[in-house]
Parts: sequence; C-alpha cells; structure tokens
Amino acid sequence: MSPSSGVSARCISCVPTSCSLCRKCFCYLIFDTANQLGELLRKMILKLYSVFLSEDGKQVDYKGMKASDEFKTYTNMTRELIRIDIKSASREEKIAFFVNIYNALVIHANIVKGPPSNMYSRYKFFNNSKYIIGGHPYSLQDIENGVLRGNRKGVGQFCNPFGKKDPRLEVALVTHEPLIHFGLVCGAKSCPPIKTYTAEDIYKELKVAAAAFLENSDGCQIDMSNQSIQLSSIFKWYKVDFGSNDKELLEFVADHMGEGQKLTDLQTLMKKGTYRLSFLPYDWSTNSKA
Repeated sequence: MSPSSGVSARCISCVPTSCSLCRKCFCYLIFDTANQLGELLRKMILKLYSVFLSEDGKQVDYKGMKASDEFKTYTNMTRELIRIDIKSASREEKIAFFVNIYNALVIHANIVKGPPSNMYSRYKFFNNSKYIIGGHPYSLQDIENGVLRGNRKGVGQFCNPFGKKDPRLEVALVTHEPLIHFGLVCGAKSCPPIKTYTAEDIYKELKVAAAAFLENSDGCQIDMSNQSIQLSSIFKWYKVDFGSNDKELLEFVADHMGEGQKLTDLQTLMKKGTYRLSFLPYDWSTNSKA
C-alpha cells in the first residue's frame, strides 16, 4: 500500500523483499494507532464486500471470495495486526476496529475452516478462530465478550473471558456497549446485515443498524391481535446488556426502533402492559450466497 492511500505509518527495518503493505519502499510498517491500520483494513474489507456480498448484506459468496486476489491481499494484511498499538485507541476506535475485525474474522474462518454445523462445532469455531492483535491472541469470543462487552460472560461461559492479570483486559471497554449486537455478524442467517463501521460515526452507524434490524422480521415481530412481542434471541442471550428486566429491555428496543407502525404498536402494547414477550428461534444455517 503506497503512502498515497491516505493512512500514515512509520517504515522500519528496510529489507530486500516486499511485504503485504508497502510495495513502494519494500519496508515493513508499524502503525501508531488502531485507527490507522483499522481504516486500511476497513477499506480492504469494504472492497471485498462490494464484490462478494449480496446487496442487502445478508449473504456472502465465500467460494468466490476464497479464489479472489482481494482476499489474498486481505489475509496478508491481517499479519500486520500483531504490530498494532491497540491499548492507546479511543473507545470509538476500539468499537469500530473490533466490530469490523470480528465480522472479517468470521468470514475468514468460514473460508478456511468451513461453517460450524452444530453446537459443539460452533463452540470451537468461536473460541478457536483467532487473530494476533497487538501481540496477543483474540478469538471471536474474546472480541465480543472480552473487549466489546466490557469483559462479561458470554453464552455458555462460566467465567469472564479475561482474568485480572490478562494484558488484554487493558484493551477491553471499561463499560459494555449494547449497540455492538447490531453490528456483529456471526455468519448465521438470523444475524444482522454485514456492514463496515468508522470510528468517527460509530454510534450513529450502529444506531442505524439497530433500527434496520428491528424493522426486519428477524429482529422484531409484533402481533396486535395476540398482543405478542417477539424479539431476536440476541435479546435473550444478552439481556443483561439491554436492561435488568423486560420493561427496560422493551424501552431499549423502542428507543432504537425507527418511526413507523411497528413502533406505534410496540408503544401501545407497552402502555397497556398486557403484552406477551417471547423470543424468535435463531436460524444458525450459514449465510452463504448460493
């Protein structure tokens, strides 16, 4: 990647062979902040998505991506993650960086390992698919529950991802961010659409993603005749992130739902207090594009 890319980095240790990032001076690069390398990776990921992602962001052409030069370039770039200075990143930079990296790692792992087909293989997939970031390994579980959820227990976990002496604890958000659940895509059909996110507008972008997910039938369904509210199982698994009870959970949903009939119906049921709340089955089948 030449200096004209608009992302600055310091060249060190010139060597007589080219690396994945600097073809002009044949140097290795070290990035001063997560946002610098994160932005480079985001642009590369965006390029991949523009070719191999369905228009609605719900399906991935894994087979086509695997054979592409763009994917080879991306995999080479991920080797530079070991050099990144992630500790000094801002909260906004961390959220954008790790959401983008999580989604890209899911796709990368699907291509290399194949999609998980049952509960046990999903456990292995999310715990064993890793990137080395800033000198430390981060699995999909580590990124979601350790970093973005502020070191909270994940589904099926008996303890927090990072112990008190784990250096990755310094990278974790001080407080969890509930909006990340509308940006993270685990490779299943019931997940939100895949997008990329920027540090500058991360909260605005995630709120847009939340509104779109709640408008979709995978995120929320309301039946006025039965006075029933059905939410994605994401709200059941991570309920602690959205509120301490059903009322607070629904208040969060209403606050992040776009204007329209669905919001009006939800507010009507909440005001009556006679609704029945349940959670939709999660479709774990792969989001592979046929």
